[in-house]
Amino acid sequence: MLGFLKNIFSRSEPLRATRAAGAMLAGRRVVLGRYDAAATTEENRRHWANADHLSANAANNPTVRRILRARSRYEVANNSYARGIVLTLANDVVGTGPRLQLLTPDDAANRTVEQAFVQWAEAVRLAEKLRTMRMARAESGEVFAMLTANPLLETAVKLDLRLIEADQVATPITGLATGIDGIVLDALGNPVEYHVLRSHPGDGSALGAFRGFDRVSAGSILHYFRTDRPGQNRGVPEITPALPLFAQLRRYTLAVIAAAETAADFAAVLYTDAPANGEADPVEPMDLVELERRMATVLPGGWKLGQVTAEQPATTYGEFKAQILNEIARCLNMPFNVAAGNSSGYNYASGRLDHQTYYKSIRVDQAHMGRVVLDPLLRAWLDEATLVEGLLPQSLRRTGALPEHQWFWDGMEHVDPAKEANAQATRLASHTTTLAYEYARQGRDWEAELRQRAKEVALMNQLGLSAAPATAAPTEPANQENDDEPSAQNDRAAD
Repeated sequence: MLGFLKNIFSRSEPLRATRAAGAMLAGRRVVLGRYDAAATTEENRRHWANADHLSANAANNPTVRRILRARSRYEVANNSYARGIVLTLANDVVGTGPRLQLLTPDDAANRTVEQAFVQWAEAVRLAEKLRTMRMARAESGEVFAMLTANPLLETAVKLDLRLIEADQVATPITGLATGIDGIVLDALGNPVEYHVLRSHPGDGSALGAFRGFDRVSAGSILHYFRTDRPGQNRGVPEITPALPLFAQLRRYTLAVIAAAETAADFAAVLYTDAPANGEADPVEPMDLVELERRMATVLPGGWKLGQVTAEQPATTYGEFKAQILNEIARCLNMPFNVAAGNSSGYNYASGRLDHQTYYKSIRVDQAHMGRVVLDPLLRAWLDEATLVEGLLPQSLRRTGALPEHQWFWDGMEHVDPAKEANAQATRLASHTTTLAYEYARQGRDWEAELRQRAKEVALMNQLGLSAAPATAAPTEPANQENDDEPSAQNDRAAD
């Protein structure tokens, strides 16, 4: 009893404070809300069973990354859609390769360096390696490139790029250094050193034997991956969300084919409408009878000849595959017609609209590759080129920072060149654009193009020729009235 009274009196002060606070908030309504998605119920318990609180690096631990890489590579190697999507993405991002344009005041020096860099890029097959890196990022999540010296190159600069799969960058000894698997970080989280295994873990010759590893400084390694979470240091395959969908697509296709084949394998079946103990000649169940072509036969009494009705593929077969493929391509910001390689259901406007998001994603990818791969590569190339006597003009010898520059990529072709040319002429006439911007959209250097055009005009004047007068193109495409209907021309909207 005394304890009960003690509790009452001991709580009197907090109660008074609460009432006082309530009095101060008189006239103000306090709302206590909740998020339905944060509530765990019997209905959603299983759905959220795998949700965790792991950090980015803990969630992307070596075991998880190894499993995801193996499954992604399997799908890309065996699934035609997966293979085509990854190849298309690499071709659209890299194309025939980036072109360097220096923007320093010395035009002659700029052209000299640009030509030397182009020759070196062709010698090391830079465009091919960049496409491989983009494919590896999609199917493996990341890729490493080591800057090495290749004395067999025929260029003055012997710098080369050696691609390394993600499996080969790992720390083989537990607790060797502070950092993430294969990457040593400083106190600020900057990579200081990479551990590169001398043999690929999947190489048959390395099984059962430890081949050792090399410590490579961070300045000699280019790590190309997409950071999805703060603090993330290793990448996971970009098609990870689509892996279960790829499996469903293949299983459904195989099941439909198996059902259709099973129905087609039965040339005919014998059946009877007689009741269980009705009058019908005895027939051995599941007995097989070989039929001859164009022959008449007599059936046992009470029996009929029929065929198995094929129920697959159903009328929704194509629609289901299209929806699954659309969901697969969404994680890569790729429209359905590009992923499927089929624009038969598109009209002109839909094709243009769907490609806006895809083209923006391509530009983001190109900017990321330029910053993470091409800029460090250009810095290393200039450092070595500076040591080659007479290769670089004095004004462009390295002074620390990279000279002002930009990277040109292949442009995206317009599905209606006449319409785009009219729009381009209007923008130039109204001074809302520049030649540099318009040529850059096509992946070309405006100065080089104008010089080439000047040479052509000079030669034409020398030969007594004149350029054909430009004729105004129609403001609307010829099939404008059919823009809302699929057509053969609209099928090229994805090109």
